[in-house]
Formats: sequence, C-alpha cells, structure tokens
Amino acid sequence: MNTLNISENIIRLRREKKVTQEELADFVGVTKASVSKWENKQSMPDILLLPQLAAFFDVTIDELVGYKPQLSSEQIQKIYQDLAAGFASGFFDETMGKSRNLVKQYYCCYPFLYHICLLWLNHFMLAEEREKQIQVLEETAGLCGRILKECKDIRICSDTVLLQSYVNLQLGKVSEVIENLKDIAGPIQLAGQENFLLVQAYLMEGNQERADYFSQVSMYAHIVGLISSATQYLEIHKNDLEICEETMRRIDTINEAYGMRRLNANSEALFHAQAAVVSCIHGKKEEALERLHSYARAINWLLEGDHLEFGGDSYFYKLDELYNNSVLGNRAPRDKKIIRDSALSIFSHEAFSLLKGEKEFENIQRSIR
Repeated sequence: MNTLNISENIIRLRREKKVTQEELADFVGVTKASVSKWENKQSMPDILLLPQLAAFFDVTIDELVGYKPQLSSEQIQKIYQDLAAGFASGFFDETMGKSRNLVKQYYCCYPFLYHICLLWLNHFMLAEEREKQIQVLEETAGLCGRILKECKDIRICSDTVLLQSYVNLQLGKVSEVIENLKDIAGPIQLAGQENFLLVQAYLMEGNQERADYFSQVSMYAHIVGLISSATQYLEIHKNDLEICEETMRRIDTINEAYGMRRLNANSEALFHAQAAVVSCIHGKKEEALERLHSYARAINWLLEGDHLEFGGDSYFYKLDELYNNSVLGNRAPRDKKIIRDSALSIFSHEAFSLLKGEKEFENIQRSIR
C-alpha cells in the first residue's frame, strides 16, 4: 500500500540530479537547513513550494509526494484478503473502519472500490444488529453509485450494475433492481453474443489459443448460469411437481456430465437445497433427505483442503488462466467459517419443518464440518 514519502523522494531525486541541498535551497528560495529538515522528516515543504519542487525535479506533484491513487491488482488482492480475514476473525467494526479509511484514501481507484463493494456484500451479515447490516448495505449501494457515475471502464461499470442489484435485493429495493436490469437482461437478439463474436474473430485471425480460451470461459459461464437459473425455476414452479422433477432430472444430468462439484460446488449445492425444499413442499421426505445429503456432500467438498481455490479440470483446462488473471485470483471471496455458517443456515428454511425430529435430518446438519 502506498503512503506519502516526500522526504525519501526529495533525497532520491536530488541525488539522481546530483545537486546539493544548498543548490536545491537556492532554487526554491529557502535555507539549506530547511531542505535538511525536509529530508530528515523534521518538517514538510510548504504546499506552495510543491509545484516549484516538482518542476525542478521534472516530476508530477503526485510523484514528488509519493501519492499513487491507483492500486495494482496484487495490492487490491492483498487488501481484500487481509480485510476478509479481519471480518472472519470477528473484528467487524474494526475491519469496517479500516475499509472505510481505505476507500477515502483510494477514492478514485475504481477497481479497488468495486472490490470493497464486493467485500462488504460478502460480509455485511456478520454485523450483529440488523440496523448495522442495513447501514453497510446502504454504504455499498452508495459506493456502487459513485463508480457508475465517475468510472469510464465499461467492464467495471457492467459488473457494478450487477453488484448494486444484489445489494438492492438485500435491501428489498426490488423496483430499482427491475429498473436497472430489465433492459440489459431482456431477450435482445444480440445480447450475450460478445464471446461468440470474439471467438470468431480470433479464429479468423488464426489465433487458436485465444479462441480456445474464450470458448471455454463462455461455455463454463453459461453452464453455471443455467444451473443458477434452474434453481430459480424450481422456486418459481415449486407447487408444480411435474415441472420441478423434470428440471431436477435435466440439471442432475448436467451436474454429472460436467463435474460441477469440482468446478463450482456452490452452484450445485444451491440447486440441491432448492430441490430439497420442493420435495418437502410435496411431502416427499426421502427425496428431500437425499437432496440434502447431496447438498452436504457438495458443501463438504468445497470446505475440504484447497477446494476454495477455484480452477479448471481436464476439459475446462483454460479456467486456471481465467482465475489467475482476476484481481482476487483463484481464492473464494469468503472465509471457510463464513461459508460453513451460511451453508448451515439453509436448514432453518420453513419447508424443512417436515423433517424436524428426523434423526437423519439432524445427522446431515452435523455432517457439514
């Protein structure tokens, strides 16, 4: 992380230019003792002298004082991981304070602001009082608004629109979510064709490697999207057993065929959880318990060893490159303990009242470790 270090910079720049303290003092109109105090951190140059000093050394004022408003991907990743560890350790208020100060320090580094929004969205539920949770969500929505207003990076803005919609859903602002997404998520003929066109362009250029990469990324994203949409479809049609059973059959085939537990255990787990809810609604205890067993197996696989590090497999062998090139790398955005606690909260769903008192139901909960 960068801090102001004008003293070190004056020493370095003066030596690079091979000038003495006296020569520098004569140029800016101060005493040699003043320059010595700057370099020994006993005092700071007057703010009105900064343009003159920067001109003398042929650098910008930002370079002179050592201020770098933009963070590298590696710096953002480290800050995110440190703050996430702070949240996971139970220091919610202290960690929120640190993250708020960092936002002020890097208020125009939009990739960093986006990841702070992601961090807050992933950890707001750790605040003990609901009022404090709402406050964090409101702050997150406001920071998303700043990114969308000021940032010129189309990719960051596109991701921020979706992130802000997640936040607004948590706040119950459904009308704002609909207003923001109804046009971009609608059945527009060319929507979602970016990867297809890019792959075609790389093939025409003869770049097989990049065509392969974007083709794999596109397939993977569509499969995860299909499973997520099917999970919602089960919720929408939860009272229609025939539709739900057909949806389960089809998605089970996809999960098995593509080995989704290895690639994205979370999407598979959420599908099994919703399928268990549907089974309970229709009084199918055995089916519900089997789904919850599958849910627990997916969660436990996720929590074992290094499985929180995302990557590909022998078929989707380009996904490692995808994750390695992302700011957060291949690490999950939340700590294992937080993921486990969130996974266990599923069992409090009202539909599972049908299973209360069942020893197997209790054993499934205990099996998540």
